[in-house]
Amino acid sequence: MEHHRGDKLEISYKVVNIVATVITEIEEKIDLNQIIQKCTNVEYHPDRFPGLIMRLENPHATLLIFSSGKMVITGLRKTTDANLAAQQALEKMQNIGFKIKHPIVTIQNIVATSSLNMNVDLNVLTIMMDNVMYEPEVFPAAIYKMQDPKVVFLIFSSGKIVCLGAKVKETIDEAIPILIKQLRESEANDLF
Repeated sequence: MEHHRGDKLEISYKVVNIVATVITEIEEKIDLNQIIQKCTNVEYHPDRFPGLIMRLENPHATLLIFSSGKMVITGLRKTTDANLAAQQALEKMQNIGFKIKHPIVTIQNIVATSSLNMNVDLNVLTIMMDNVMYEPEVFPAAIYKMQDPKVVFLIFSSGKIVCLGAKVKETIDEAIPILIKQLRESEANDLF
């Protein structure tokens, strides 16, 4: 869906995943086996992966928890849910008896999808634009590393796009119109 605000073309997008990290202070390493024994919705397979997997229902999120007290939160749809998910995980761990303090939650990556409502000739795109990689035998989309703002777009020939690497939604709001302008100028599309 296209929206025009003044002279600026805007295309709506959907945030499909937000990844955040949590750094905490701990007195001693966390024994992840204790969490497995005392919490529900957790998995721990140290022979395959060093972190414990904890799933939350509300907000819907998956956390990777490491014995160092560091965590990765994924599966969020709103940035405001990152602190809530971290707090829930920390409360569960504190209830078991772990001394965890001063969590610092940082959004690392917002993943959004959209449709440009046009077909894109990915071969032409690769020739006409810098920082584009397209290897159709490896992956069906062109990978475009935008420099300013610094994000990565996966661009499919159908006009579907995935935007990766933004830390705030405003970066996506800024990047998509720039991408559209660059596609217009590259003549790799069938719309303009």
